[in-house]
Amino acid sequence: MLGAWMDMFVIICKSIIHMNMMTTSISTFTNTNITYPLNCNTTQTCPRNYPDRFKPANISSSETCPDYFRWIQQDLKVWEETGITRETLESAKPKAHFRLVIKSGRLYVDQYEKAYESRDVFTIWGILQLLRMYPGQVPDLELLFFCDDKPAIWKRDFRQAEPNATWPPSPLFQYCGNREAYGIVFPDWSFWGWPEVNIKEWTKLSVAIKEANKRVKWKDRVPYAYWKGNPLVSLRRMNFMKCNFSDKYDPMVRLYEQNWEKERQIGFPSSNLEDQCTHRYKIYIEGRAWSVSKKYILACDSMTLLIKAKYYDFFARGMIPLEHYWPIKSHENCGDLKFAVEWGNNNTDKAQAIGRQGSEYIMKRLEMKYVYDYMLYVLQGYGKLMKLDVTVPKNATEVCSETMACPITDGGLTRQCMDNSLVMSPSVKLACDLPPPYGDDELKRFYEKQDSAERKVEKWGNEYWEVKNKTLQQR
Repeated sequence: MLGAWMDMFVIICKSIIHMNMMTTSISTFTNTNITYPLNCNTTQTCPRNYPDRFKPANISSSETCPDYFRWIQQDLKVWEETGITRETLESAKPKAHFRLVIKSGRLYVDQYEKAYESRDVFTIWGILQLLRMYPGQVPDLELLFFCDDKPAIWKRDFRQAEPNATWPPSPLFQYCGNREAYGIVFPDWSFWGWPEVNIKEWTKLSVAIKEANKRVKWKDRVPYAYWKGNPLVSLRRMNFMKCNFSDKYDPMVRLYEQNWEKERQIGFPSSNLEDQCTHRYKIYIEGRAWSVSKKYILACDSMTLLIKAKYYDFFARGMIPLEHYWPIKSHENCGDLKFAVEWGNNNTDKAQAIGRQGSEYIMKRLEMKYVYDYMLYVLQGYGKLMKLDVTVPKNATEVCSETMACPITDGGLTRQCMDNSLVMSPSVKLACDLPPPYGDDELKRFYEKQDSAERKVEKWGNEYWEVKNKTLQQR
């Protein structure tokens, strides 16, 4: 259904592209009381009444962005010396699902390949909402977006040294990164909704999870670790399922397989994320790569047992083991999970504090205003690297909130997510103040702090099992 809608949306937009590309006068608005709901006119064209510029009448006191914003420059650093030329940009095209062009505040899309489910749809929708929140603040730019799970541009394939230099690497926007890959990490589509699995937009869902956290106090929750998801997406998850409860041994974890096909057929009665905050501990494990489930798991107030990840999303790079989550080794981790639960049940105040700090990190530092601020700074930094004339390709289509949402009239979750996440007016607050990027020494110390916490937990676990095994032998 979404694929058919996407085709219809492209046909509608292409028929009006030339009209929509006409230049318009610049309007600066300061009235914060004006809202701009969807204007679903009969021709479904992009309206011209939304402000091109916006200056808040009363600027609030400035605030510094969360620490994870410091990684923006780290992602863009590789193109600092060379900039991004036309040749450099086009080298990323074979990997991209779509090209996105922003010119004079208008957004154009040239689709190369349909992404899985509605990833591309809601990614584009999210960028449109950014333009509505901060009109006139996103520079003219062209970018290529990759919507799959794993990074596509690996460091091993690019060399600066002659001969056979392959530098600079291709600039590609994507949902996650890896220490051995290049790429510009960007907020994933699920912040604006994931209708195929009945996940609402983050603004609404985070409130629902916050309310759910109040229903069951931490010490009254089930004293086990909980995970529910699709184990078939990776060998890692399939092996993880072997840690589950059996009649011979209680590993202190409760793992449940989520059959999404069956859940769709019966109307998603048992997959509401806000109903899964009932255990003291929740487990995060990657799927094919990073998983969007991380923010939902961390938000639950439960102490998150985070199985060491190979991939990172944009916000989790500022998190610290033993402060925001409990680290678990990536392999042979059934025993680590059991130890973590037993440690938590014997140190309830400390375990509860880790769970609360992880939840506060998500609820306070991942508000949608910060998500949009992060997007703004990424695109501004990226735009400064452009060493090319930004042009709208012949095959591109102008896209706006109206052309995306108005054709959807079935009342389903796709349209609901769009309606609920629509930015109705420009932000009355400026973006948060961007903190300075990490220096090399500072970044080294940050990694050492993470590694030190992980080694400490591993040491505790080894000591626990040594005592446990000696006790068993003595019996």
